[in-house]
Amino acid sequence: GITPTPLGEGKSTTTVGLCQALGAFLDKKVVTCLRQPSQGPTFGIKGGAAGGGYSQVIPMDEFNLHLTGDIHAITAANNLLAAAIDTRIFHENSQSDKALFNRLCPANKEGKRHFADIMFRRLTKLGVSKTDPNELTPDEIRRFARLDIDPESITWRRVMDVNDRFLRKITVGQGPEEKGMVRETGFDISVASEIMAVLALTTSLADMRERLGRMVIGNSKSGEPITADDLGVGGALTVLMKDAIHPTLMQTLEGTPVLVHAGPFANIAHGNSSIVADKIALKLVGKGGFVVTEAG
Repeated sequence: GITPTPLGEGKSTTTVGLCQALGAFLDKKVVTCLRQPSQGPTFGIKGGAAGGGYSQVIPMDEFNLHLTGDIHAITAANNLLAAAIDTRIFHENSQSDKALFNRLCPANKEGKRHFADIMFRRLTKLGVSKTDPNELTPDEIRRFARLDIDPESITWRRVMDVNDRFLRKITVGQGPEEKGMVRETGFDISVASEIMAVLALTTSLADMRERLGRMVIGNSKSGEPITADDLGVGGALTVLMKDAIHPTLMQTLEGTPVLVHAGPFANIAHGNSSIVADKIALKLVGKGGFVVTEAG
């Protein structure tokens, strides 16, 4: 795609027009790969991203509004991680090492404790090779149970798919039970979430699981990076994103195929639709075909 104006308007239009020329008029095998529009620009001055005039993806209203809900899945996953961060800080501030450990590894009816599979990632990171929770020393229990997140270092913000200026900067932790845990944060637009960049760069569900788990949300007070897997939510994020990994097949006004998937902005991420969509498109068109990816 080409950027005809300083504001970036026209990328989809030129991409769709080129693909219609190749497919509908020159009879070439061609697939268009476009990003899924954010509702922020759609309801703002910039408008939708379906193209325009006779160079358009149809049905335009479905394309611009929700589509298959991939962005809503990103919103849910992003905000789950944000909630997990604040919840972990709350519990670590109000409980002892032993109480935290008992919550993470509760004893069953026989009095036995077991590590969940995801906990072994945390243990490996700490250099602990033990597999029985009962064998951990008090120091290992403390290091395992306490992430000791530095609130000032948290880079993970909540998101929503609307331009809501008054939520760009907010204060959280003002409830009566969160005394002393007040901090400033804010909302970004959903497509600016790192999870959107992960979706666009991933090559498989397993790859997405690893990428989501490695996302860094901030540092501990000793300067160690804290990841989604340290919080134990990497698998939960993947479950929320499991259907979003599939591109959506649509068409242009001339009937040429369009794969719609992901939508990272170019000013804060790589500004391209997904690798998954590109790979599917390349396989479909074969050696003599063309795949045109809108970017920017």
